[in-house]
Amino acid sequence: MQSDFSDYIIYVDESGDHGLKTIDPHYPVFVLVFCIFKKSEYVQAVVPSFQEFKFTHFGHDQIILHETDIRKDRGDFVLLKSKQMKTAFLDELSQIIQNVSFTLISCIIKKESYRERYKDPGNPYHIALRFALERAAFFLNKSLAITHVIVEKRGKVEDDELELEFRRICAGDNYFRQALAFELVFADKKSNSAGLQLADLVARPIGLHVLKPEQENRAFEIIAQKFYRSRQGSLDGYGFKCFP
Repeated sequence: MQSDFSDYIIYVDESGDHGLKTIDPHYPVFVLVFCIFKKSEYVQAVVPSFQEFKFTHFGHDQIILHETDIRKDRGDFVLLKSKQMKTAFLDELSQIIQNVSFTLISCIIKKESYRERYKDPGNPYHIALRFALERAAFFLNKSLAITHVIVEKRGKVEDDELELEFRRICAGDNYFRQALAFELVFADKKSNSAGLQLADLVARPIGLHVLKPEQENRAFEIIAQKFYRSRQGSLDGYGFKCFP
């Protein structure tokens, strides 16, 4: 029997908060990322690569790779306080991300510009979500097979709002004015998902690239090759969208 599920799965994460009342002057952006994996590649390469990395460095695979904790040497990552150890750790992790196959779609909301431009600005998360879902539909050629979109739980109110917006977009409030075959799945924050962890690792480098494009950003250079592009190689408006 033919499956109604697509050959792809999408993992989602964000960098920065989506609030507009108080904006962090040091990081005034909200970044939403979609990491799209072909399931066969995810099972055969992504998950084993992450598990092997964890076994090598920690002796077990229950570690959850959080970008913030790694950057600040917190919790399980206190061992990285030695510059030499941290450099080796990050080099190896970067190599894994470079080697595995996935397609990246990101939307960056410049919150100060957004708040100033619109009298009644909508939720930045919802704006970014719509863009990412539309571009993911383009990438999947508007396939009718169901593609699951995995997000981390954030709280009942936030999750209910997200689910409502997600359903509204997929029901036809989108560029195509037609139903999109996506289904939302909420994962527990403690979920040890390689896909969610990879999405978490790539989100902040994108935000930093937008804020400080002249600054050296090796992490962004590595993931830049992963962005969804047009057939002509165009990036803006395809896998990379800054708004406004």
